[in-house]
Amino acid sequence: MVSPLLATGIVLAGGRATRFGADKLAVQVNGRPLLHHAILAVATVSDEVVVVIGSDGARPPLPADAEVRVRVVRDAVANRGPLAGLAAGLAAARGRLAIVVGGDQPSLSPAVLAELLLWLGQEADGPPLDAVALAEDGLVRPLPAALRVATVRPVVAALLDGETRSLVGLFEHLRVGTLEPERWRALDPDGASLRDVDTPDDLARR
Repeated sequence: MVSPLLATGIVLAGGRATRFGADKLAVQVNGRPLLHHAILAVATVSDEVVVVIGSDGARPPLPADAEVRVRVVRDAVANRGPLAGLAAGLAAARGRLAIVVGGDQPSLSPAVLAELLLWLGQEADGPPLDAVALAEDGLVRPLPAALRVATVRPVVAALLDGETRSLVGLFEHLRVGTLEPERWRALDPDGASLRDVDTPDDLARR
């Protein structure tokens, strides 16, 4: 685990799962609710975990065996997508850095999450990065990502007043570094850290 209050894990769990057709985060995967896999993965590299649920969502059961404290907060603004969830998570974060994942990502590699935080936290020439994300197929993937809380928090808050709802849209306003595939896939050869569950068929392809 990283040093005290250096990193907050933020698990975005406020989606409506319309394509899945049910409460996908409660579906059992290897004997645990889908949501628990994401929580436990970020708990291995964080000093606390904040789970963000919808403004009117039911509070989910939390894993009893997480290595750090897990808290639940609600979306900052109703029906504004993942950006509202991130705003609530960053507002609650006590860490200097945050590692942000989706609650529907059951195969996150703790080693990859740790590398994202390490890359963001290291000293560098020039202005510090605001975020570090994974690159794949020439694209920057929004989750998982490491964020610098103090600089990203006000940007997210400002964007919520406009039309931006996506994390990709947020990245356009940040200094974002990327871990290229040759670096992060050495830790996660199958690319499992990018997998999410949108439909029941996705569970079969895990």
